[in-house]
Amino acid sequence: MGQLVGCVTVELDDLEERITELRGEIRLAKAGGDDAKVRRLRAELRKAERAWDDALEPGFEPDDVPLLPIREQVHQALALLGVPSATKMIVAVNEAFFAGRVTTTQLTSLRRDEEKSFRSSPYARPYYLCPALTAELLSPARGLLAISTWPMDVRIIGPLSPRTGFLTSAIRVAEHITRLTGAGGDASTEAYRLLTRMARNIPGATEGFGRADPARVISAADAELVVHLESDRRHRREAAERATARLNEVTRLFGAGLKTASRSAS
Repeated sequence: MGQLVGCVTVELDDLEERITELRGEIRLAKAGGDDAKVRRLRAELRKAERAWDDALEPGFEPDDVPLLPIREQVHQALALLGVPSATKMIVAVNEAFFAGRVTTTQLTSLRRDEEKSFRSSPYARPYYLCPALTAELLSPARGLLAISTWPMDVRIIGPLSPRTGFLTSAIRVAEHITRLTGAGGDASTEAYRLLTRMARNIPGATEGFGRADPARVISAADAELVVHLESDRRHRREAAERATARLNEVTRLFGAGLKTASRSAS
C-alpha cells in the first residue's frame, strides 16, 4: 500500500511540474504572438490537468463539467434568441436557461476557430458560428454572433437592428419562460432576472420593482417592434441582395475585408 501511495505521489509531482512548465510556455507563446502554438500548448495543458485529476482520484468526474461543447452551448442560446446577439447576451441566456458556462473570451476564440475551420473545409459542419454583417460595408459587426444557417438578411445589422434585435430577444426570452411554466415546470430565478433587466429598457413592460411578467413584456415589446420592424427588414433585405451578389462563400459568412467592403459600398 505504501509503495502504491509513493508511486501516486511521484506521478502527481511529475504532472504538477509539467503543468507549471506548460503554463510558462503558453505565456511566452502568447507574448510572441504565436497563436497556433498557444492552442497546441493549451490542449496539452488540459490533458495534463485531466491526468492529474485521474491520478489523484481515478474515475472522478466533477459535477460542474458541462455536458455540451462550448460551440453547441452558444448555438442553443442563439437559437433561442433568434437574432444576432452580443456575447454578453449569449452568456446570460446560456446561464439562465441551460445552466451553461461560457465566457466572452471563449466566444472570441471560438469565432476565429469557426472561420478557420470553414476556410479549411467549407460546409463540413452542419452550422458555423459567424459574425453578423454590417448593412453598409458587409463587414463583421463587432461583438455580434449569428448562426450560418440563418437567412442572409437575418444575419445583417442595419441602423435599426440593434433595437429591433433587442425587442425580438426580449419576446423570445419571455416566450421561452412561458413555455417552461406552461409545461408544468418553472423557469429559473436567473431567467426571470434576465427578463426583468430587459423589460426595464422597454416602455410599458414593467410595473413597480417586482419581476417582469412575460405576457406584459411580450405585449410591450410587440407594440414598439411594429413601429420599426418593416423599415429595418427593408434595409436588411437590400443589403442581403448586395451581399449575395458581390461576396464569395467565405465573406458571406464571415464578412468582407476593407478592400472588398470598399468595392461593395461603391
